[in-house]
Amino acid sequence: MPKPNAYELGFRSVEREFDDHPLPVEGAIPDWLSGRLLRNGPGRFEVGGERATHWFDGLAMLRRYGFADGAVRYTNRFLRTEAYEAATRGERTSEFAGGPGPLREVLRWLRALGPPESTDNANVHVARFGDHSVAQTEAPRWVAFDPDTLATRGEFRWTDDLTLHLTTAHTSVDPRTGETVGFGLEFGRPHRYHVYAVDPETAARRRIGSVRAEGPGYVHDCALTRDYVVLVETPLRIDVWRALVPWGDGLLDMLRYDDDRGTRLIVVDRESGTLVADPTVAPFFTFHHVNAFQRDDRLVMDLVAFEDASIVDALSFETLAEDAFAAAPEGRLDRFRFDPTAADPDVTRTRRYDGGLELPTVPRAVRTRPYRYAYAQATDRRGANGLVKVDLDRGTATEWWGQGVYVEEPRMVGRPGADAEDDGVVLAPALDTGAERSVLLVFDAETLSLLARAPLPHAVPFGFHGRFFADG
Repeated sequence: MPKPNAYELGFRSVEREFDDHPLPVEGAIPDWLSGRLLRNGPGRFEVGGERATHWFDGLAMLRRYGFADGAVRYTNRFLRTEAYEAATRGERTSEFAGGPGPLREVLRWLRALGPPESTDNANVHVARFGDHSVAQTEAPRWVAFDPDTLATRGEFRWTDDLTLHLTTAHTSVDPRTGETVGFGLEFGRPHRYHVYAVDPETAARRRIGSVRAEGPGYVHDCALTRDYVVLVETPLRIDVWRALVPWGDGLLDMLRYDDDRGTRLIVVDRESGTLVADPTVAPFFTFHHVNAFQRDDRLVMDLVAFEDASIVDALSFETLAEDAFAAAPEGRLDRFRFDPTAADPDVTRTRRYDGGLELPTVPRAVRTRPYRYAYAQATDRRGANGLVKVDLDRGTATEWWGQGVYVEEPRMVGRPGADAEDDGVVLAPALDTGAERSVLLVFDAETLSLLARAPLPHAVPFGFHGRFFADG
């Protein structure tokens, strides 16, 4: 048996749950940092004696890092869902790459004109809708939880008539209005993307507009500006009729990349819900947007672009066992500019950072606005994932690397009352393979100097996404 790669620790299941566990702090966490970093991701990969085949299929486990007076306390808890209860019985439920995936049920829907049953394994992201803290995934069954104890409260449901069969877990909060904007896909004739907004006080959802889906495409994220919502429909399409194939396993088996199709930039007016523009550019794939804004008559959009969709297969456990962090395709930070009101928009594309990166974030305050800095996981060095701060105005970057340290998604938290965009800290969970445990890293957001590290009592599987919620 070959010796496993050191980062394989980040794909091992955990059994123990910690409740408000104080973490030792090496260095100093600023006293002004008060609130909680809530993160989501897989925590368990084995069901019924079999291991999941893809990173995306682990059982959802929430993580909470609570900050007050320079100290940090840690809680982790599995979501108690139908998928979790089935797993305790040794039964595999709907998944991304294995088992009866959510699109397997589309066959029943096509025959019975009823919606497909989908998984409630909400392991991708977290959001707050009104007074509700919610764990999200790309299936439309989201789960409410207690933001302090992480205890599961049950399925989160809206009472409107909006039908979504797949949905984004990347909802975006507009700092001007407080509303949350998202979208989902409804299969039908035709297939349609539905764009919606959630009221910050009542958590009521309203439809902004609907757009015909071509493919339909697998769209993971969206961009938000003052006036527009932008969906990037890449050539990675969902072959719905693959649900008929008896040897298919999950959604992964139903994805097809058609690089002769090009990538469609869908611009929806937030006020009227109408399609403003949908220019098609040379093919590329993207998971994650960075930010977007309007300047004069131009729409400016930053995202992590891949040459094709091979990154999706590269995240399977079969490939990860072959050192995927060194061999996987690299995402690049690209900026797109165009006038969406032009009859035939001329789209320009420029690269803003030459290194590989993923899991980009910006602070909530600069969402939808012209901004300068983005933070992300840097991915182009063997034996580590780093942290990068990109200066989008200058096209330069500051990087931090630690030998044997695999940084996850960073979150920049601004200092209360700060004037400068990068006055604050960056919170970055990471796996320290030398210590064989996870650690929370705290950086100065301006310089990326390491201010503090707080080792966890165990090694936590690599997670996906999270948000910081300030106290008060």
